[in-house]
Amino acid sequence: MKLKKIIISALILAFLGAFIGYKIYNKPHVNVATEKADVVLSADQILADFTTDEAVANAKYLEKIIQVKGIVSETKIENNTGIIILQTNDDFATILCHLTPQETKNISKIKKGRQITLKGICTGFLMDVVLVKCVITN
Repeated sequence: MKLKKIIISALILAFLGAFIGYKIYNKPHVNVATEKADVVLSADQILADFTTDEAVANAKYLEKIIQVKGIVSETKIENNTGIIILQTNDDFATILCHLTPQETKNISKIKKGRQITLKGICTGFLMDVVLVKCVITN
C-alpha cells in the first residue's frame, strides 16, 4: 500500500515536471517592435548606471525592453547579425545593439554620426552594455 502511494506520487510529480517544462520551452518570444519599452533613456545614462553599480543596474535593466537614444559610432555585420554601436562619454565602453534579422536588412541606411533611437532587450554589461533583438524606432 505504501509503495503504491510512492509510485503514484512519483508519477504525478513527473507529469507536473514535464508539463511545466513543456510550457517554459514553448513560451512565445517577445516581439520588441510591438512591445512598449520598460525604460527610456540615453546611451550615456544606461552606461553610467552600469559603471556606477552593476548590481543595481542589473536589477533595473536586465531582461527588460530598453529604448535607448545615442549617436552611431559604428555599424557592422557579424554572423549575419547587424550591430549598431552607440558612442558614450566613456572612451572605453559603448552600447552594443544587436539587430533583429529584419532590421539587419536596413543597416546600410544607418550612417555614422547620426542620432538614433533603438529598442531592445538588455542582456547585461561586459565591457559594453549589450542589447539584443533591437529595432530602430526613428
